[in-house]
Amino acid sequence: MNNTPKKIKDYWQANPVYKCDRSDEGDCSGGLTKEHALIYAGKQIQELWAILDICEYHHAINEFLDGGNLDKRKHEWIAISRMTNIDKFKYNRRDWNKELHLLEKIYGKYDI
Repeated sequence: MNNTPKKIKDYWQANPVYKCDRSDEGDCSGGLTKEHALIYAGKQIQELWAILDICEYHHAINEFLDGGNLDKRKHEWIAISRMTNIDKFKYNRRDWNKELHLLEKIYGKYDI
């Protein structure tokens, strides 16, 4: 997370989060982490909507390294669901609507 822009770090400091973005599943455990959900042009997308608050269990790190519940596609689904049309235009080399449609077939509509 060393390459995360200062404006994002400042936002996180001013607006702390207290629950995992997958807390609706009811099996969260461990502390909260930041997960860069999307790669674009070979780099992590450095936008608030693309960096998820994920518990250690759902990130499969630390004590949950071999037994967590990491689901990268679900994390992509959450992040893409959060995108605005402006974001889709900014990162226009991918067909975000198509990707979201495919992910919604698996996970349903995301309730933001």
